[in-house]
Amino acid sequence: MHPLRSYKRWLFVLLLAIPLGAPVAQGDYPSRALTITTPTAAGGGTDLVARIFAERLTGLLGQSIVIDNKSGAGGLIGNQAMQKERNDGYSLFVSANNNQLIVPLMFKDADFDPIDDYEPVAGLARVPYILAVHPSFPAGNLKEFLAEISNNPGKYQYVSAGVGTLNHLIPEMLSQRLNADLEHVPYKGIAAALSDVVSNRVPIVFGALPAISPQVESGRLKLLAVTSETRLPSLPSVPALNEEVPGLANEMWVALWAPAGTSDDIVSRLDAAVAEAKKDSGLQERISNAGMSVMEEDAQGLNQLQKDEFEVWKKLLAELDLIAR
Repeated sequence: MHPLRSYKRWLFVLLLAIPLGAPVAQGDYPSRALTITTPTAAGGGTDLVARIFAERLTGLLGQSIVIDNKSGAGGLIGNQAMQKERNDGYSLFVSANNNQLIVPLMFKDADFDPIDDYEPVAGLARVPYILAVHPSFPAGNLKEFLAEISNNPGKYQYVSAGVGTLNHLIPEMLSQRLNADLEHVPYKGIAAALSDVVSNRVPIVFGALPAISPQVESGRLKLLAVTSETRLPSLPSVPALNEEVPGLANEMWVALWAPAGTSDDIVSRLDAAVAEAKKDSGLQERISNAGMSVMEEDAQGLNQLQKDEFEVWKKLLAELDLIAR
C-alpha cells in the first residue's frame, strides 16, 4: 500500500475514535469572546450580578464577555437554551438558585437536570429579598400587613417574575401559613411586575433588594420586611419576616455554571478568575452598595450547596403541593 494512503487511513480511524462532543483542548483558553446567558430579564438581581462580574472577568480573562438575557417561565427558557450550547467554555450561565433548583421540580417539560446538566464554577453573590407594597396599602408595618392579609383572605394579589421564582414561592408559603389565599400574578420579568405594583394594579411584591430599593427610596413603594433569617446590617430597622412567621426565611444566591462536560481545566481557569474577581475592592463595593454580599463558594462549594438546597426545595414544594406530576 502506498505510504500516503496508509497515513490517510490511519488518520481517518483516529478521527473516528474522537467523541464528537468532546471538549477541545484549551491551552490558550480563552482565545475569543465569551457569552454569559442569564435566564432573567435585564434590571433584576441576577442580571446585575452577571454584569458586575462580567466586567471584572473581562480584564482577568483578556476577552470580552457578552450578557445574553433569555427570560421567561421562571428561568425555564434560559435553561432550555443552555442545553443546546457547546461545552467548550465559551458559553456560560449565570443563574439564581430559584431558576436552577425550583423550576425543574415544578415543570414536567423542564427538560433539564440542575445537577447533571451543568458544571458548577463558582458562587457569585447572595441577594436579600424584601417585602414591599404600594404606599396606599392599609398597613404601615409588618404586623399590620400580616393582620390585613389574614383577616381578608382572597382579597389581595402579589406579583412575581414568573412561576417558580422566589417572588412567587415566598408569598405562596406565607399565604398557606396564614390561610390568606393571596392570588399570584406572574410576569415575564421583575421590571414589568414592579411597574404594576408602582401603579397599584397589584399591591404586593417580594423581590430582590437591588431591583426594588430604587422604588422604595423614591417613595413609590413601602418597605415592610426582609426575608433573610435575621435583619440586614444595612437595614437594621426593617424586621425580618421570620420574626413574625417563624421558619419562613429565604434568600436568593447567584452563581456561575458551565455546560456539563466542560473540561476540568476550563472550569478551574474560570473558578480561579472568579476567585480573583472577588478580591477586587471595586467589585466588592458595587456588590455591597446594591445590598448584596459576595459568596465564598468555589466550584466544589457550589456543587455541595446546590445538591443540599435541591433536596430542601423538593421537600418544601411537596408540602406546597407544587411538585410537577
